[in-house]
Parts: sequence; structure tokens; C-alpha cells
Amino acid sequence: MLAIDCAGEADRIARWMVDAVGRQFHRRGVVIALSGGVDSSVCGALAVRALGPKKVFGLLLPENDSSASSATLGARVADQLGINYRTEHIGSTLEAIGCYRWRDEAIRELFPAYGEGWKSKIAIAGGAQGRLNFFKLVVQSPAGEVCEQRLPIRQYLQIVAATNFKQRIRKTVEYFHADRLNFAVIGTPNRLEYDQGFFVKNGDGAADLKPIAHLYKTQVYALARNLGLPEEVCSAMPTTDTYSMLQGQDEFYFALPYDRMDLALWAHNHQLAAAELARCLAIDEDRAKFIYADIESKRSATRYLHARPALVETVSELPA
Repeated sequence: MLAIDCAGEADRIARWMVDAVGRQFHRRGVVIALSGGVDSSVCGALAVRALGPKKVFGLLLPENDSSASSATLGARVADQLGINYRTEHIGSTLEAIGCYRWRDEAIRELFPAYGEGWKSKIAIAGGAQGRLNFFKLVVQSPAGEVCEQRLPIRQYLQIVAATNFKQRIRKTVEYFHADRLNFAVIGTPNRLEYDQGFFVKNGDGAADLKPIAHLYKTQVYALARNLGLPEEVCSAMPTTDTYSMLQGQDEFYFALPYDRMDLALWAHNHQLAAAELARCLAIDEDRAKFIYADIESKRSATRYLHARPALVETVSELPA
């Protein structure tokens, strides 16, 4: 059900990208931040197919909590694509605006010993089991001891607000280079992320064009192989690369691993009964209903992220 004609789809996106960049935005090329993940790598490869390597500029934007492999793999993708790129470590900027300080202050309200050498992450729980979603704070001491505690809403909001600085500073850097080069900025969400609001408003959610927002994650992986991207990209599991502890996207946000979540979202979008999803995923029908409810809950909760600024009245001379 998720199979696509990869070669045909890549050509279709490339043609659309030429039109969007040149005719719609009147820009000379595109800027893309390469994280080493499959989404940004596929978007970079599609941009090169559409515009040629000289009109694609890559950015590697690690920070203090980034995986060491992220910039390495991003550079490998850039080299394979033959594009110019630049590495800018944004850790000092995040330090200056209080990203790590605000985060750590909230963590210490639950774990007072948290400090130098400790690691942390947020994990989601409850929704897929039919309960209300709630979040846990997980910390690891320098000695390797792991502890977790349910995360109250005030501390949760402060930690998320602090870590959202990371995506917003990255986007600021992307738009600086876009302005400098008269380029457009590519956003890299896949359909699962775009639909379920897994992005930061005015952070990784900000872009001029989003070439794969209509593609399920499974389809993005298929495109990656078709485009000949490195095996490490094609086989890597999705991570957030936001917290200092290793964190999968399903652990932080989604109810299921991406391949099963793709099927659930596709089934929901095509109005398949929960019983059919249950058979497909080999789960009971009640849990399938819970997953459908969680999809709708996330759509409702993140509608604000997709919203345009509210106006008192429409300015009719400008496009809606």
C-alpha cells in the first residue's frame, strides 16, 4: 500500500522544485541543513537532481548534544552529492541565549544532582495503551545510573521551550545563508512528521518549500535507496538528535515505530476500520482504536503549528 514508483516520483518532485524555486520564489538555488538523517539527505539529493550541485548549499549545524555521527554522515552525503557546504557549531550561541541553562534548571527541580556529565531525554507514554499521553524525564548519571520520573507540565514546557531554541537557531542560520546567496530554504518533514505536528514552529517547521511532506517515512527510505544514498543513511533508524541521551522518534512522540506508524496513518487517512488496522499490525482492536484516537489527538493539539498569523480582516491585495 505504500509502494511508489521511486524513479517517477523523484522526477516529479524535481520538476516541481525547479518551478517552485525559479518561477514561484524567483531564487537562484536552495539551502538545506543536512543532519545525516534520511529526510534531509533525500531532500538534498532531490535538490541536486532538480537544480544541479552548484545551486545547492549545505549546512551542518551541530550543537553540544548532537551525535558525533550526525555531522560526519551529513558531510559524507554532501560530498557524495558534490555540493558546497559549511559546518557551523551553534553550541556557543545556544549557551549565550540560555538554552542549556533553562533546560538544566527545570531538570534539577526533579533531579537536584543533575549537572556536569549527566545526560537526559524526554520519553512519551500512555497514548498507545489507551491512556492519556504523558511524558517522563529520563536522566543518566556520569556513573551510568539511569533514573526516570513523570514530568510535570511546567517542567515539561520549560525543557521543550529550551530545546526548541536548537531548531530555531538552525533555521536562523539557514535563512542567513539563503539571504546571502539569494536562495530558498528547504524544509525536510515527511508526511508522518508534517501531519502529526512533529516540528518546531518557526524552527524546522519554517521553510520555503517542503519536497517530501506528502511522502510517508517508508516511502522516503525507498527513495533514499533509489537515489543511491549511503547505506548508513538508508538503514538508520530515525532519532531526534536533540537530547544528550539516544532517543528514537517513537520514544519521544509517536505511538509506534515509523514503519507501523506509517501504516496506521495511511489506514486512518483511507478510513479503514480499526479492526482492519488491528489485523495488519497484529494487535487487538482496542489498541488500534487507541492509535487512531492518538492520531486525531496530535492533529488537534498541533493545529496551532500549521496556523498562519491571525488577522483582523483579510488583506485582499495579497495572496491568502
